[in-house]
This record gives sequence, C-alpha cells and structure tokens, in this order.
Amino acid sequence: MAFNTKKTKSYQYIDEGEGEVLLLLHGLFGALSNWDEVVEKFSERYRVIIPMMPLYNLPIRKDSLTSLTRFLEDFVATMHLTHLTIMGNSLGGHIGLIFTLNNPDSVSRLVLTGSSGLFENSMGGSFPKRGSYEYIKERVEYTFYDPATVSKEYIDEVFETTTSIPKCMAIVGIAKSAQRHNLSGELHRIEVPTLLVWGLNDTITPPMVAHEFNRLIAHSKLRFIDQCSHAPMMEHSKEFNAILEEFLNETTLV
Repeated sequence: MAFNTKKTKSYQYIDEGEGEVLLLLHGLFGALSNWDEVVEKFSERYRVIIPMMPLYNLPIRKDSLTSLTRFLEDFVATMHLTHLTIMGNSLGGHIGLIFTLNNPDSVSRLVLTGSSGLFENSMGGSFPKRGSYEYIKERVEYTFYDPATVSKEYIDEVFETTTSIPKCMAIVGIAKSAQRHNLSGELHRIEVPTLLVWGLNDTITPPMVAHEFNRLIAHSKLRFIDQCSHAPMMEHSKEFNAILEEFLNETTLV
C-alpha cells in the first residue's frame, strides 16, 4: 500500500493515524516502504511516523551515526513529538538506540529488529561492487531467507544507488561508523521496555547478537521468527505485527 510522503522544512516523512507516536526508522539500504504493513495495521490506533533518513546527503565523516542521530533529534523537536515508541531495523535500530541513550525522557518504548550496534556483517563494510547488477541482486537477496521476498523494484533501487560514487562513499562511511560505534558498554543505561524481534536465520546480525542485546538491556523481551532473516517486518509481516501488538498492549502507556 502506498502512503503519501509529507514535507516539513527539509524533512520528508510518512505520517499516518492519530494517538501515541510510533517512530519507525529504516536501515542503510532500507526505504519508507519497508514498513508498509506496520503502517497499515497500526495507523488505526497509533500515529505512525517514518522519517526519510538523509543517508546520502550528510558530509562524509567518521561520526556519521552522530550526524544521523542529530538529524533525528532535530526532526523530533520540529514535529514536537513526545512519549515515543521508537522502532528500528538494522542501522535504524542503531540510531534508535543512540537517540534513546541521549534522550531517555523522550522515549517510552523501544523495538529493535535486526539492529546493528553490537556486531553485523554488512554489504557496506567495503566499497560496494559497482556496475554488476547480479552482484547487487545476490547481496540484497542474501539479507532475506526467501529471495522471492525481494521485489525487482527494490533490487533496482539498490543497484541505482550503488552506481553513484558519492552514494557508495556515503554507504561505506556510515557502515564503518556503525562498526566503530559499538554500544555494548552503554546498553545497561536503557531502562524503557524493549522488544527484540529477530529472524532466526538472520545472516547480517545473527541470533547470537539478539541474545547479547537481550542480556545487556535489562527490560528486554526477545522473540524469534523462524525462516526469517534480517527484515522480519517485510518477510513475515503478520507474525511481526502480532508480536508487536502483544508488546504494545502489555506496555500500554498511562
């Protein structure tokens, strides 16, 4: 289902529904559409917002994650958002974690799925192979348990991104920044209820990463989805949404 993209100042975002705010964050090769099923289901009861992260518009620097977190902080302030339930996939989870650590009073719940922040295998750790559609197709499909989940349009979008040298350099810079920004020594400071939804067959952030997040975040609950890799909200949207709904109901805000 296609949702209208809105603009406020320099921000592009999806904003659907009313009520408590679910703030969804996409990953390095992600897009707003990654969360379509979540938006469709939960916008009936919640205000679901997805900002388009400026992955290719930031100055190339060693602390790219810091810049992305500042972008998110500015977006939240501009939109006057409070009592957030932050939900992040892959790099989006990493940024959500840093935001929560920096702004604990703004976050009421945290949902992580395939999050970086401890360990990840990544296509972005070195310069992505440009000009080879089959290589990009193979690497994108590697992040899904069932390659048929991946649409040709999504592969085309990633391929187009990797044909741009500046965008490739941005990808590498962000990926290296994520690898340097290990949060293992800081996660004990997270006190909000946290849901971890992980693909049992995740090849990017393997199940051991989920167990480590579960160990380090005190009030966390870990759920695995079988025959699922790095993007549970796309690969098994109904099961993901059922797990999420149960968590939201259990942690209803007063």
